[in-house]
Amino acid sequence: MWREKFKELECAVIIPTYNNDKTLASVIDKVLEFTDQIIVVNDGCSDSTAEILAGYDQIEVVTHEVNQGKGVALKDGFKKAVELGFRYAITIDSDGQHKPEELPNFIEKIEEEPDSLIVGARNMEQASVPGKSSFGHKFSNFWYKVETGIDLPDTQSGYRLYPIRLLDGMRFLTPKFEFEIEVIVRAAWKGINVISVPVSVYYAPAETRVSHFRPLQDFTRVSILNTFLVFLAFAIFRPLMYLRKLRKKSFKEIKDDVLGSNDPVLKVAFSAALGVAVGVSPFWGYQLVIGILVAHFLKLNKAIVVVASHISLPPLIPFIIYWSYLLGGIFFKAPIELTMDEITLESVSANIVQYAAGSFFLGAVLAIIAFSVTYVLITIKRNK
Repeated sequence: MWREKFKELECAVIIPTYNNDKTLASVIDKVLEFTDQIIVVNDGCSDSTAEILAGYDQIEVVTHEVNQGKGVALKDGFKKAVELGFRYAITIDSDGQHKPEELPNFIEKIEEEPDSLIVGARNMEQASVPGKSSFGHKFSNFWYKVETGIDLPDTQSGYRLYPIRLLDGMRFLTPKFEFEIEVIVRAAWKGINVISVPVSVYYAPAETRVSHFRPLQDFTRVSILNTFLVFLAFAIFRPLMYLRKLRKKSFKEIKDDVLGSNDPVLKVAFSAALGVAVGVSPFWGYQLVIGILVAHFLKLNKAIVVVASHISLPPLIPFIIYWSYLLGGIFFKAPIELTMDEITLESVSANIVQYAAGSFFLGAVLAIIAFSVTYVLITIKRNK
C-alpha cells in the first residue's frame, strides 16, 4: 500500500548522513519497508558509510568527497530528487532519532494538504530530551513566529516533507544546521503552506549519542541568521504576507476586516488610534511595516491599522510635517520657527529632533481623537 502511495505522490525519502555508520543501515532497512525511492547523501563520511551504502543497489547515493554540512547535503538531495522527477521529499536523520514507521503520517497529511511543507513536531517535554535541545527548540519557535507570524510547534525537527518542486530555483544562503531554519522561513515568505504533524523522537543515552552540533559555533550562526531574517521580515516580507492573505479574501471578508464588524468596539478603536499614530510618525517608508507588526503583537485589527495609517496621504503630508514641526517647538527653549512656505526637506532635516518630537506629540493627540471618534461612532452604529 505505502509503496504505491509513494509512487503515486512522486515522493522520495532523503537521508543525509555524516559518520553514523552504527545506525545508518537500520534506518535504511526500515525505510525500505515503505518505499525504495531513497536518496542517501554521504556528506564526506570517514567511517564505514561507503561500504554500507555499497550493499544497497536499489537506492540513489549522492557523495561529497569532504564534509560540507547538513544544509548542503539537503540541497544536493533536493536537486537529485528533482532531477529524478520527484515532487516531494521526506527528510529523515540517519542517527536513529526519527522512526521510519511514522513516514505514513507525512503521506496522509500531504494528501489532505498538497504542496505543503510539513514539519514533524516532536514531543520536547519527554525526559530523554537534552536541556540544550529543549532551550533551542523554544528559542527557534519564538523567532520563527516573529519572522512569519506562523505558530509552528517544532521548527528544529529534521523529520520533514518538502514540496521540492516549489523550492527548486530558490537560492539559499546557509550551508549547515541553520539551513533548516532558513528554508521554512523563506518557504512561508514565498506563500508555501507550512504545517506540522506529530512524530516521535528517540534520544540515545549521552554516552552513545553521536551529535555533530557544536553549541557555540552553531548557535552563533543561527543567531546571526535570525537577526538577518527578522530585518527582512520587518522591512519586506511580513507586510507582503499580509497583503497576499488579504487578496485571497472575499469582498465581504475584507469589508468586515476593514470595518471590524466582528471585533469588540475597544479593539476597533485602538486599531484606528494605532493606525493614525503610526501614519503621523516620522518613520517615513516604514510606517506601514511598523503598524502591521505592532498590530500583530497587540492582536489588533491589521486592516483597520493599515487604512487609518493612510492619514499621511500625499495632500496631507505638508500639513502633517508643518504641524509636527510647530508642535515640536513646545519642547525646546529656543525652537526654530518656520512658516508653511519655509518647510522643505532640507529645513526639516536640519532640525530633525524638533520635527520628530512634534510628530510623536501630534500622533498621540490625533490617536486620542481617532480612538474617541471611532469608539462613539461604532457604539452608536451597533446599538442601532
